[in-house]
Amino acid sequence: MNNKMISVNQRDYAWPRQPLVVVCIDGSEPGGEGSDQGGYIERAIDAGEAPFLASLREKATFGYADCVVPSFTNPNNLSIVTGVTPAEHGICGNFFYDTDNDIEVMMNDPSLLRAPTILAGFNQAGAKVAVITAKDKLRRLLGVGLDIAGGSAVCFSSELADQVTLAEHGVDNIVDRVGMPVPDVYSAELSEFVFAAGVVLMESMRPDIIYLSTTDYIQHKHAPGTPVANAFYAMMDQYLARLDAMGTTIALTADHGMKAKHAPVGEPNVIYLEPLLLEAGLTGFRVILPITDPYVVHHGALGGFATVYLPDSNDQARARDAFDEISGIETVLTRDEACEAFGLPADRIGDLVVISTGDHALGSAPEKHDLSGLTDPLRSHGGLSEQRVPFIVNRCLKACATDRRNFDIFSDTLNHALEGSP
Repeated sequence: MNNKMISVNQRDYAWPRQPLVVVCIDGSEPGGEGSDQGGYIERAIDAGEAPFLASLREKATFGYADCVVPSFTNPNNLSIVTGVTPAEHGICGNFFYDTDNDIEVMMNDPSLLRAPTILAGFNQAGAKVAVITAKDKLRRLLGVGLDIAGGSAVCFSSELADQVTLAEHGVDNIVDRVGMPVPDVYSAELSEFVFAAGVVLMESMRPDIIYLSTTDYIQHKHAPGTPVANAFYAMMDQYLARLDAMGTTIALTADHGMKAKHAPVGEPNVIYLEPLLLEAGLTGFRVILPITDPYVVHHGALGGFATVYLPDSNDQARARDAFDEISGIETVLTRDEACEAFGLPADRIGDLVVISTGDHALGSAPEKHDLSGLTDPLRSHGGLSEQRVPFIVNRCLKACATDRRNFDIFSDTLNHALEGSP
């Protein structure tokens, strides 16, 4: 047995006894305690569409954890692969206001990452590592520190799978090897390519660690238990069963949940913050919606978390008053309060943080959102209501942990899985 340990961001990780596959299922709303309808995985199991996951519910680890807030893709993927909060790794949204340069930018540049990843730590210690993402927006962040040039690491996205090269991504001809065309970015197939490529790499390269990150296109458009959602999880279940048959340890979590944020007739329940601030007599403010990314067709940049920059600290009380007693706003916090509550980097959020209730979304101003792509009732995420996520491992763990976070998935799986468990 290899008793080697590595330390990353002051957390220790045991060397994997078998290849480890960690999957971040984007937007996978769970069932469990507090759920009134069951989650995506639970509903697929109950419909008989996910027999492998059903077997894990019966004989392995099938639980729940909390993601970091804001419950968006970039902060949580980076927390999962660093094992720490955004306060330490620095990625607190998909999009942020760079105050030093007075510009609003995507939060996908590797220079913004402030902590090393577990993936890079293992790779630099001699492990073979593969990272496959659905969208390319995450690839460069997740690939920081990997020795791709040295041939011991692979990192690419299914979105740009036809552009992979050995020099930049550590692999080539992946489209031919997978046997699927490059999927449309707004499709279930974008995530399927991630799983299919993971199987191909496990067969050919047999990495010590694979990290797979999907897209939440299906979850934004289809509720748990619907035919399309069940078909998506049935697809995933088949690939997971194949990876399990190869003798891998599989650990599943999610970056966030997903909630319906629309009225019974299908109209989005949106609270636009800029008009409220203007009505309060405030000017010179800036509303940032960290859900914003290049792929807004399915959510229109409407999420459950916003941050507000104010030109004068004396405006905070008036701004908070503007949001008080607005139906659909769950809480308003100062920067210090939000950083303490959620572990956020103080220099990358505004003076106020606004969080909506589970059935509402936040916008800036009506004219700033193109909702023409919302052909289905709005489903989105970002707030406290989407914080609960799955935590599933195809092994039994030594203890039933409490207060789990999604970014404990590497630690719990590597350090606490029982040998000989299913």
